[in-house]
Amino acid sequence: MTLGEKLRYLRLMEGNLRGMGREMTQQEVVRAMRTELKEKISQSYLSQIENGMRPHLTNKTRLLLSRFFKVHPGYLVDDPAGFHTELLSDVSADEDKLDLWLIQGAERFRGDPTVSRALLNLAKHEDSRRCLVLLDAILETPQLAERLLHVLRPQPGKDGPEISEA
Repeated sequence: MTLGEKLRYLRLMEGNLRGMGREMTQQEVVRAMRTELKEKISQSYLSQIENGMRPHLTNKTRLLLSRFFKVHPGYLVDDPAGFHTELLSDVSADEDKLDLWLIQGAERFRGDPTVSRALLNLAKHEDSRRCLVLLDAILETPQLAERLLHVLRPQPGKDGPEISEA
């Protein structure tokens, strides 16, 4: 993953963690850094980093970004050619990989807000793997998914008012 891809991913995660349901814009990141950390970076500089026009960060910028996004400064570099996170055996790395996959899926299903939101909520959960295992158990139990949907998300006009999915 390139540094730019990592920053876009971090903006998406930060926006979701802040309850926005979307990625933070570059301008929102700049404003939040100024307000919360009392330090600044320009939106154009952030854009240049994300677009690969500035492949290397100064130490000051790397530390500022890592503090804002709450990641290790070493994360903010391009991964070496041939680097694969699949080689890591650490469970937390597997969880991060799963969450990234879910977020990418949410981006792909942007046109279907219900599915996109479900994938993002799953990625935001502290144990998304366990949630998927639970979903598997629900789907393996005959008619349980339909019964749960009927109770949790009734259709309007059938058995009462529709529950908001917001």
